[in-house]
Amino acid sequence: MPMKDYSDEFKADAVALFESTAGATYKSIAVDPGINRNTLRSWVLRDCERRGAGPDAVRGTRTAVRPTQVMPSAEPDERIRQLEARVAELEASERKLATEQDTLLKAAKYFAGETNWCGAASSSLTTTGTPSR
Repeated sequence: MPMKDYSDEFKADAVALFESTAGATYKSIAVDPGINRNTLRSWVLRDCERRGAGPDAVRGTRTAVRPTQVMPSAEPDERIRQLEARVAELEASERKLATEQDTLLKAAKYFAGETNWCGAASSSLTTTGTPSR
C-alpha cells in the first residue's frame, strides 16, 4: 500500500482534533479522515516533542467536558460563578466542533482532489462531433 503524503496543515488539524476531544482514542479520531491510528499517534507525539511537553502532557490536558446544570442559588455571586463555568464549557465545546468541522472539510477537499473524479466525469460527459441522423 503506497504511503500518503499529508500536508502540514492537515496534520496539525488532526492533532488539534485529537487533543480537543475528551476521551478520544487515536483510532476513533483517525477513522473520519481515513488515516492510520499509528500515523496519528506519531503526529501527536511529534507535536508534543516540538512543544517541549512529554507524551503524558497530551493525556493530562484532555479532560472530559461534562455538561453541568446551573443550579439556582440564593447567592448571586455563586450563580454568576456557575454561569461563567457553564459559558466556559460551552465555548470549549464550540471550539471542538469547529475544529472537527474544519478538519473534515479539509479532508474532504484533500481526498476529492486525490481521486480526480471531476476530471474523469467531465471528460466522459462531453461529446465530440455531430449527432448522427
